[in-house]
Amino acid sequence: MEQSGPFRLDDRRIAFPPPRLADPSGLLAVGGDLEAERLLAAYRSGVFPWPLLGADGPMLWFSPDPRLVLYPKRFRTSRSLRRELRRARFEVTIDTRFREVMSACSENPRPGQQGTWITAPLIDAFERLHRRGHAHSVECLQDGDLVGGLYGVSIGGAFFGESMFTRRSNASKIALVRLVRCLEEWGYAFVDCQQVTEHLLRFGAEEIPRGRFLDELEAALLLPGRAGSWRSP
Repeated sequence: MEQSGPFRLDDRRIAFPPPRLADPSGLLAVGGDLEAERLLAAYRSGVFPWPLLGADGPMLWFSPDPRLVLYPKRFRTSRSLRRELRRARFEVTIDTRFREVMSACSENPRPGQQGTWITAPLIDAFERLHRRGHAHSVECLQDGDLVGGLYGVSIGGAFFGESMFTRRSNASKIALVRLVRCLEEWGYAFVDCQQVTEHLLRFGAEEIPRGRFLDELEAALLLPGRAGSWRSP
């Protein structure tokens, strides 16, 4: 019988254990660093960092089962959101305020959680990915102020959504609409939403078994995607 997780990582070996060996919570591994190559190896393996123990604790790496994914062609918007889009209250940009978006997400209160899992070391690590053209943000601006947005990681034809925030009603939803429309235009296979939320289910996100997710991820990584900066004015 194969050993189940969590496994201990060190700073020397980048490869991850098979995701199927994660424990029932989805926790696969503990430890390791946040260097770009390890982060990219994690996402390519269907694993993501989730430092629930804070900046002073070890890094935790998860691969939950089931997985929540959003297919761009099946994305749903409500009638009220379509009205909001027509109002065009927000200016929407891409890759113009990446660190600000991550910082705002870290400050966004979440029911049942104390503090934030978006730690300063995680922000620094993702900013390095952003400079390499793998991490991206979508920003909603109102009168020049950042009022909503989201960020995530892009590899091949897969986008791994990490977090979103809003300071004005519907701002994060508008950012999500912009992201999904771009991903559909660019031929992306899916958005990995990681954890199940009612909010994302209303947009058409679907729970799928981890095994199916890993198969679809393998195919998505072969797609060209959109390399480099996505910066828009």
